[in-house]
Amino acid sequence: MDTEKIENNINYYFKNKNLLKTALTHTSYANENNVNSYEKLEFLGDSILEFVSSKYLYNHFQELTEGELTKVRAQVVCEDSLKNVAIKHEFYNYILVGKSERANEGNKKTAILADCVEAIIAAIYFDGGLNKAEEFIIDNLKEAMEYAAKHIGMKDYKTVLQEKLQKNGDVHIEYNIVKEEGPDHDKLFTAEVKCDGILLARGEGKSKKMAEMQAAKIALEE
Repeated sequence: MDTEKIENNINYYFKNKNLLKTALTHTSYANENNVNSYEKLEFLGDSILEFVSSKYLYNHFQELTEGELTKVRAQVVCEDSLKNVAIKHEFYNYILVGKSERANEGNKKTAILADCVEAIIAAIYFDGGLNKAEEFIIDNLKEAMEYAAKHIGMKDYKTVLQEKLQKNGDVHIEYNIVKEEGPDHDKLFTAEVKCDGILLARGEGKSKKMAEMQAAKIALEE
């Protein structure tokens, strides 16, 4: 495995390259090749992720209640959120999976992508310490945490728009990503929202979800 590109993507360079390789090795590949899988790293990475995200939310959103902080953390520390981190850094190009998983594009499955993010967190922790693991987590999830914290208890714009548009009957609402700009580690997406084929608005964001949400927000405002 050529680790240089992925190290460039995540902005961390391993002293022990084997840690990174293990963090990207699925059980199916490990069993076929008699090597270690990422399972134990994932176990630890999950705990580190929960601790670091809890600490960040506690320090930066002191106005939120314990229940609200728990909801925000659950929204951010979930498979879909971690999958977005993995896609951003193109982990699917490096994940080692067995023959059957490879045939089913297991390297692109949400659960496997999310597991690898947690495993890499633990790998960074073992290789460079807690501060480096924390840097990786904050760099990749800060925007999502801040968005979730600011919108806690509110319906998201896509849901509100859907409710308004369907008030008088069913309509077909669709979101499309129409533009991507910037390097892989700092993408800017443009999304458009249509109702029954009619363009309502366009929005931009650092992730596809954020761009879609912004498009819905602008459509509501207009």
